[in-house]
Amino acid sequence: MKWLNPFFWLDDKISPQRRGVYTLFKKELLRFWRVAFQTIASPILTALLYLLIFSHVLESHVKVYDQVSYTAFLVPGLMMMSLLQNAFANSSSSLIQSKVMGNIVFLLLTPLTTMEFFIAFLAASMIRGLVVGLSIYLVALCFVSVPTVHPGWIITFALCGSALLGTFGVIAGIWADKFDQMAAFQNFVIMPLTFLSGVFYSIHSLPPFWQAVSQLNPFFYMIDGFRYGFFGQGDVSPWLSLAVVASFLLGLAWLCLKMLKSGYKLRS
Repeated sequence: MKWLNPFFWLDDKISPQRRGVYTLFKKELLRFWRVAFQTIASPILTALLYLLIFSHVLESHVKVYDQVSYTAFLVPGLMMMSLLQNAFANSSSSLIQSKVMGNIVFLLLTPLTTMEFFIAFLAASMIRGLVVGLSIYLVALCFVSVPTVHPGWIITFALCGSALLGTFGVIAGIWADKFDQMAAFQNFVIMPLTFLSGVFYSIHSLPPFWQAVSQLNPFFYMIDGFRYGFFGQGDVSPWLSLAVVASFLLGLAWLCLKMLKSGYKLRS
């Protein structure tokens, strides 16, 4: 059945030199695609429940930007939150499962370079995050109108955000030895940073101290820059947000490649 392999049309067009990285990428892609109810439909439903509850309770009490309803304000935040969490989950869960099950050795024995290994995991994570984020946007349009003032900024932050959390997921998957450690990383690092990044509010509504604390959170810049693309308004300049996100992305990518090249917790 071709719908189980959305990239079937590429199978015969990949050159022999790219066949290895493409095969690993396709394996990672099919890993989440074949359980789409769990990996795509479930986060969409969760985001819609957040949208339903928060908009019902706060719509008439909270005004963040001029000419923008609170329900519309929520949509980009929920999109980016789900995009980030799913990009992270894809690469991290794949690596930790391979390590615990012991089949990571079959990946390490392949003649793939460190960069090809990294690109395959990263690309599949980005696609899962982008599919979830786009799906939430399309479903949310059934309930509320959300403008797209600067589509270029939306695409830029969606790509950078999914790449950053996909890379973060590879690092966490390499570091963790057990499912408990991975769950702790997700629940005590990724989840708090995501929820305290302005998904449900503008940091200008916070006291000065907490505004300063929020600006130390890199997730805040991903969500604020992404939201700027929709409304043309944000808490900080989108260029500042892009500089922060790009810096973190480059730093994490460098660290990830170093870990892969050294075989840290993979070849020991």
